[in-house]
Amino acid sequence: MSKGVAITGMGIISAIGNNVAENYAALLAGEKGISKIDNIETIHRDEIMVGEIKFTNDELIAKLQLPLENNYSRTAMLGAIAAKQALADASITDIKKYNTGLISATSVGGMDMTEKHYYDCLTDNTLLKYIESHPLGDSSMKIAKQLGLDQSLVTTISTACSSAANAIMLGARMIKAGKLERVIVGGADCLSKFTINGFKTLMILSDTYNSPFDENRKGLNLGEAAAYLVLESDKVVQAENKKVLAYVKGYGNANDAYHQTASSENGDGATLAIEKALKIAGMKASEIDYINAHGTATGNNDLSEGRAIQRIFGESVPDFSSTKAFTGHTLAAAGAIEAVYSVLSIQQDVVFPNLNFDTPMKEFSLHPQTVVKQKPINTVLSNSFGFGGNCSALIFSKQS
Repeated sequence: MSKGVAITGMGIISAIGNNVAENYAALLAGEKGISKIDNIETIHRDEIMVGEIKFTNDELIAKLQLPLENNYSRTAMLGAIAAKQALADASITDIKKYNTGLISATSVGGMDMTEKHYYDCLTDNTLLKYIESHPLGDSSMKIAKQLGLDQSLVTTISTACSSAANAIMLGARMIKAGKLERVIVGGADCLSKFTINGFKTLMILSDTYNSPFDENRKGLNLGEAAAYLVLESDKVVQAENKKVLAYVKGYGNANDAYHQTASSENGDGATLAIEKALKIAGMKASEIDYINAHGTATGNNDLSEGRAIQRIFGESVPDFSSTKAFTGHTLAAAGAIEAVYSVLSIQQDVVFPNLNFDTPMKEFSLHPQTVVKQKPINTVLSNSFGFGGNCSALIFSKQS
């Protein structure tokens, strides 16, 4: 059985950059990726702001060198781009040399294709191929095919906004248990009219830049993105003399079963998830150097997470920030996006800023880090909390 779970490669595409280097540069420069909608025809175009990747689908098709006629959803294409980057970053040329799997997270899946073709396909059978890309697992299988893993273990996780964090957790557990030697983990979600309409109905979308942990926060900005990380066992790292970017040190998942879409106001599920992650990591709360918070800028989430942070850390809360003011809330991809940012924090010894913060919340005196801060970073806690109270916490470290 493997003791350490090493991260040896990362790939990402988001509203602030098309790869890891571009995302890092934007985080340091405070460059938001939030804008009005360009790529989707929606009646809410002028009412909300989103974290949109400005490539059209045709441009993504060209990047992947796919035939013009294909049934790849936007989710699948974004995922394939990020996953291929991760393999290249890990210098993997022979994907089948070790027992390798793919654990991919999504909530939108091929919904964008269904929206476009559903009504027409009722009278035109040639369009059914696009509807076949609707299931969540279809995007995972298409990503796997692009990587050469379609005959390997491929599975899909969809637990709302904690999905990609749970994919990373499952991948780490499978390596520790000796079930896999290498696993590509992460998530992808594109913007769709369905999710825009759904979140609009919940009345938690902002018409301006989102402001996590601010008293006057108005709601979240939806975003689209994909990010994947390569996890490898001690055996592979030693055999290949691999450079390790960081380690997955701890993980925890809990469910407070409080409400279909809201988290417990006391942060019960979040607290339990963080406690589990610390226990598995064999660490004390005082050893966390930075918290990459879930921080959606909604009234309920920031209150719940803030209370959980206070319950865990008491009067000694480490530097924390939400990076969703850069990218928007990327739903099932969020845990992977923020895992990449957590690893960058460890590599570069930097705390990224919580943009748009001005007024502390009245419920507590928590102040996120609002400017780039250089300091030694050995461990990062990354939170991802989803609908239905599905709460996950990951701990990344420089040491195994």
